[in-house]
Amino acid sequence: MSTTKNTVEIDDDGTHGITIVREFDHPVERVFRAMTEPELLARWIGPRGYDNVEVSNEARHGGTWTLVQRNPEGQEFAFRGVFHGDPTPELTLRTFEWLGMPGHVSFESLRVEDLGGGRCRVRTTSVFLATADRDGIREMGMDGGVIEGYERLDEVLESM
Repeated sequence: MSTTKNTVEIDDDGTHGITIVREFDHPVERVFRAMTEPELLARWIGPRGYDNVEVSNEARHGGTWTLVQRNPEGQEFAFRGVFHGDPTPELTLRTFEWLGMPGHVSFESLRVEDLGGGRCRVRTTSVFLATADRDGIREMGMDGGVIEGYERLDEVLESM
C-alpha cells in the first residue's frame, strides 16, 4: 500500500480485519506521544464537531483506556479496551470495544514506522471476530471519524 500525507487508506480485504495507513510529516516520537498521552489524544481523536468528554489512556501492560465522545446533537459514544504488552512505537497491542455494540471486541495493533527525514507512517490493524462486527462499526461512521481525526492530529502535531 502506498499513501500520501493527506490520505487515510482503509484496506478491507474481505477478511474480519481492517488496516488503516497514514503518513505524517513528523517524527515517530512526537506522533507516538500524541497517540498515547491522554491530554493530547483528547485534542484530536474523532470527527470534527465531537467533544471528547472523557479520555483515559493507561499505556502500559494491563492498562485500560476509555473514550466518550459527544456529537453536536448531544448523543454520546463510548469506547474502551485493555493494553496487552508494553506499548512502543514499534508495536502497541490493545483491545477495542465500542459500547454501542457491547461484547463485540476487536484486537488492534499499532505500528509507527520511521520513514526518515522526520516523517513516519502509522499502520493500525483491527481484527474483528466476524465480518458483521467489522461492517457494523464502519456503518456507524468509522471511516470518516478516522480521516477527520488524523487531520486533527496533524493540527495538534504542528502545535507541539
